[in-house]
Amino acid sequence: MLLRPAYTYPDQVATLLRQQGYAVLSPDGVGELAGCTRAELQALLPSWNGLPPDNYLKDGGRYRRRRHSCFVADGTALTLAPHRAHWQPVEYNALHGGMQRWFEPMLPEMVAQPAWTRLLQAMARVATDLRGPQPWYIEAHQFRIDTEGGIGRPTPEGAHRDGVDLVAVFLLARENIKGGETRVFQADGPAGQRFTLTEPWSVLLLDDARVIHETTPIQPVDGAGHRDTLVLTLRAKGFQGD
Repeated sequence: MLLRPAYTYPDQVATLLRQQGYAVLSPDGVGELAGCTRAELQALLPSWNGLPPDNYLKDGGRYRRRRHSCFVADGTALTLAPHRAHWQPVEYNALHGGMQRWFEPMLPEMVAQPAWTRLLQAMARVATDLRGPQPWYIEAHQFRIDTEGGIGRPTPEGAHRDGVDLVAVFLLARENIKGGETRVFQADGPAGQRFTLTEPWSVLLLDDARVIHETTPIQPVDGAGHRDTLVLTLRAKGFQGD
């Protein structure tokens, strides 16, 4: 049986992030926070069907496809940053840290949609509520984890932090899979929660300084399936690797 997350209201996000380090919003909550209709959010999804393979997986897997682009949110302005490598220190990603990983950028037609801008601006407002007003350096990752090889691993690096201020994990699709349970733990204690995101455009928000997180492997049900997510990380004072 899948354990459902406890959704919160948009106006309670900042309080919960301060109290427990994470919060989960329903699709309606995401729409309210970003000022988007469900149809506007759904219009972003077609590009997940054409993601190129992730060729950097050190476990030899072929189960992950992705695109990656970077943005800067400063007040009400959102700017597409020059394309850059994704880089993390080994302290935060023991499997793939220390590598410059160059992924294909997000498609211009998706980035140009007003819903995309409003979504990133909404996450910048959440980060500002958490850490105070300042420019936010946003890395955006489109992921598809598939089960064509039998098992797909959303977080092959295991339970981790990302080395940023705020992480947003949007669940966009679960097709013919089992598994994919989300687990959130205190970074400096034993307490934790587990649940499974199932509704398209529900989101897990994380204060990266306070919690670590992972998602369990997925397996196919009735043929190959996949799990699609959008992961946004927001960091003050520049992108990692600068």
